[in-house]
Amino acid sequence: MNSVNNRVVLVTGANRGIGKSIVEEFIGNGARKVYAAARNLQSLDPLVDTYPDQVVPVQIDLNQPDTITAAAVAADDVEIVVNNAGILTITNPLSADAIPALQGEIEVNVYGLIRVAQAFAPVLKKNGGGALVQLNSVASLRNFPAFATYSTSKAASYSVTQALRVVLGEQGTKVISVHPGPIATDMGDEAGLSEIAEPVSVVPRAIIASLEADEFHSFPDTLARQVGAVYREFA
Repeated sequence: MNSVNNRVVLVTGANRGIGKSIVEEFIGNGARKVYAAARNLQSLDPLVDTYPDQVVPVQIDLNQPDTITAAAVAADDVEIVVNNAGILTITNPLSADAIPALQGEIEVNVYGLIRVAQAFAPVLKKNGGGALVQLNSVASLRNFPAFATYSTSKAASYSVTQALRVVLGEQGTKVISVHPGPIATDMGDEAGLSEIAEPVSVVPRAIIASLEADEFHSFPDTLARQVGAVYREFA
């Protein structure tokens, strides 16, 4: 039996990109039910149409705490929470929009993670511990000047993830920090990474491997593994 087989999962930002691929790959590996979460419920219609027996749409907007707490009530049988949703702004520290960009990214990428963890920790505990998976990016380990504020927010979310590993570990919940490099998504295209991007499916496959191996860090693609190897040596 693999790590997601017959499990109940919730994925934020499930309507496209990495989130959509996680839903598809987890179902392909036997997930019993997937709560697909997005800000706009209609954007989840293609997933619901494809997997009517497994996908349950729920609304989560990481900017709106009430939607997160409501989702935790609705998804009270969830065993694995994948916090994938995030935002990226193309800006450097000297740009006029740097501070507003960072404020928005902190709100979603950092406060959003904390809100998800607070809302779902009791649910995961009730259901035997389970796992919290956080998408953090290689940009959480190395700042890229073209999207410096995003990198800064992801460094903060990675720091929070390290704390959650200890705190949630006390209730038997695994925590996995995922650090993708350039991935073929709309966000990757916006960041100018399309020429070196790898298929989106490498991310959910790496998550499943890390769940099975009980690993905290997950480095899904070639660049991520290179950065990860250096980081392990440093750590």
